[in-house]
Amino acid sequence: MPAAAPSKAYARAGVDIDLGNRLKGGLGRALASTHGPEVLGKAGGFGGLFRADFKGMREPVLVGSIDGVGTKLKVAIELGRHDTVGQDLVNHCINDIAVLGARPLFFLDYIGTGKLEPAVFKGLLAGLAKACAAAGCALIGGETAQMPGIYQGKDYDLAGTIVGVVDKRKIIDGRKVRPGDAVLGLAADGLHTNGYSLARDILFNKMALALDARLPGLKKTLGDELLRVHPNYQPRMAALPEGVLKGAAHITGGGLIDNLPRVLPDACDAVIDTAAWKTPRLCQILQEGGAVPKEEMFQVFNMGVGMALIVAEKDATPTLDALGKGAFRIGRIERGTGRTRLR
Repeated sequence: MPAAAPSKAYARAGVDIDLGNRLKGGLGRALASTHGPEVLGKAGGFGGLFRADFKGMREPVLVGSIDGVGTKLKVAIELGRHDTVGQDLVNHCINDIAVLGARPLFFLDYIGTGKLEPAVFKGLLAGLAKACAAAGCALIGGETAQMPGIYQGKDYDLAGTIVGVVDKRKIIDGRKVRPGDAVLGLAADGLHTNGYSLARDILFNKMALALDARLPGLKKTLGDELLRVHPNYQPRMAALPEGVLKGAAHITGGGLIDNLPRVLPDACDAVIDTAAWKTPRLCQILQEGGAVPKEEMFQVFNMGVGMALIVAEKDATPTLDALGKGAFRIGRIERGTGRTRLR
């Protein structure tokens, strides 16, 4: 048999190296939009180079986090829209380190797929770059893996790693939280990146709805509602006066039930007044359509609160004024055993 070029044989096996190289070759402009003078080297190297400048910090501490987008990707795949989930991933990761008081430095992504589709790849990178540029976070590298047999059909996975920095004396870790403190909320915009396996089961299996369905109380089609972008809360938090935030919890998987305890002292409970804000209509639809108990709703979905902030009672009103639209009081800290209680 005549010998075939390795790349062609590999392509027949499902991995098109040449296509990958062509797509990666066009990344320069997207990556450059997120780069400042601290980024060294060129795109496509074995590692990203970032020259850290920690002027003004007494004791800089690096903060790292990694996450994915979950089965929200199934909605993006079904609709053929992939830029929003790229933004979701970056903003989710930024929020995870923002609760410690950190600002983002750089980000790396991972895309795994059975077959590399140029439109999908370009959409994902456009979303990643857009969110990184908006946050002042450098997108310095990533990995694109073609793995036929692992991913089926149009499925792909998307994950990312972020590195940020915080001055040690400014770390927000919940140690100063005390009974009597106020718990504030920043409004969510949709389901963000959690609870989609349950949401999809309820909406598409139990309720037999289509992505283009228009439901009473929702401003957009169901598909558009499900693809609302996860906001980046870090700039609003960073703009608050130093020392005001005693604790902060990003309300992701586990909801208010499981995430607030991660920043509570053992002798304190977060008592949440669930009537203090209006539950988003989509969450109401999910609860009714799936007959989901209230307690479980608050453990699976954000229920309209994307970030919870703990401040001294005396700072509650000024902080709400400073945060502006989309900020509201959701509860208080009481003596307890380090858990969330719904009232």
